[in-house]
Amino acid sequence: MAKKEEQEQNGTPGPKAGVADKTMVMAPVDDPSDAPDSKGDAPAEKEEKPKTKKKQTIYTIKLIPDDDGATKSIRLPARVLKFGLASVAAGALLFVGAFSYSVYSTFANQNGAAEIRELREVNNIQQEQLLQLSKKANALQDEIDQLTQLESDLRRMSGAGPAQDDGASDGSGLTNDGTSGKHDGQGGPYVQQPSFDNVSEALDNVEKDIEKRRASLLELQEQLKAQQESLGTPGMVSLPGSLVGSTVSVTTPTGWPARGEVSSPYGLRWNGSDFHPGIDIANDMGTPIVATADGTVTTAGWNSGGYGNMVDIDHGNGIMTRYGHAMQVVVSAGQHVRRGQIIAYMGSTGFSTGPHVHYEVRVNGQTVNPVSYL
Repeated sequence: MAKKEEQEQNGTPGPKAGVADKTMVMAPVDDPSDAPDSKGDAPAEKEEKPKTKKKQTIYTIKLIPDDDGATKSIRLPARVLKFGLASVAAGALLFVGAFSYSVYSTFANQNGAAEIRELREVNNIQQEQLLQLSKKANALQDEIDQLTQLESDLRRMSGAGPAQDDGASDGSGLTNDGTSGKHDGQGGPYVQQPSFDNVSEALDNVEKDIEKRRASLLELQEQLKAQQESLGTPGMVSLPGSLVGSTVSVTTPTGWPARGEVSSPYGLRWNGSDFHPGIDIANDMGTPIVATADGTVTTAGWNSGGYGNMVDIDHGNGIMTRYGHAMQVVVSAGQHVRRGQIIAYMGSTGFSTGPHVHYEVRVNGQTVNPVSYL
């Protein structure tokens, strides 16, 4: 009715009578946020809702003394407490690992030190046993030398011929100039402690010498029997001298490098405390020293290993001779020399107790008894 009156007032004809008004008017939907508040104010501008922060967990540690004193509290955030516990766990693991490694290292070092001590003790025992063995070998060699000398005396007294290997065992007592033992110079390289190879070689030499002495004594026995049967005494026979001038090849060491007497033999000496790799021939200072075979001088001059002024001669086929302790060397390295040529003069340089020549024969680098080549 109100709308109809309004239309009439505005001069707008109303709907015809009997016609239903089917017009539907949709009211606009207002945004709730634009609706006036309870006070009738205009709708407020749309505001963003603030994000709510997650509530942080706090742990409180209370320290309560036994004497009813003041209680102390320690507040720790959960994150700090977790970090602290993780640090303590990591530190504990590191400590346990370091402690375990330290204990392992300590035991390993103790075991290693114990093994080293045991090895040293075993080595000292072996060295002592080796020294005792070398002394026994040296004593046996001395006894063989005494038997050899006794046999030589018996041969001279009985008029029997000299043994074919007289003096060939170690060179002790040999002489080539009729001297009476007034020269006693000895030396060589610096003192060398006996090794297993040295002692083994010395024992092998003793064994060979025993066999030689046995054969020689059996031969002497046969000669004495023959003399008794014939009731005759053959004339004295002189000892064999130098082999210089024989048919032996000039590239093989032959004869004596100097006139004199053997003052120190090849092998163990000084009660088994030193292995001597050559023989010492002693005589007056300045006695000529000659090459015992043709060859090329490889070393001529001072040697710091105890030989003093020294000459080495290469004779080919792996054979080399050495002449030590010279007063003066008169050849030079690279020079070719002949057997019997003067190469130096006897002296007492290096490790020496008096004028002599230290004479060595080496075959393929290994020293051999030079007496076999005299």
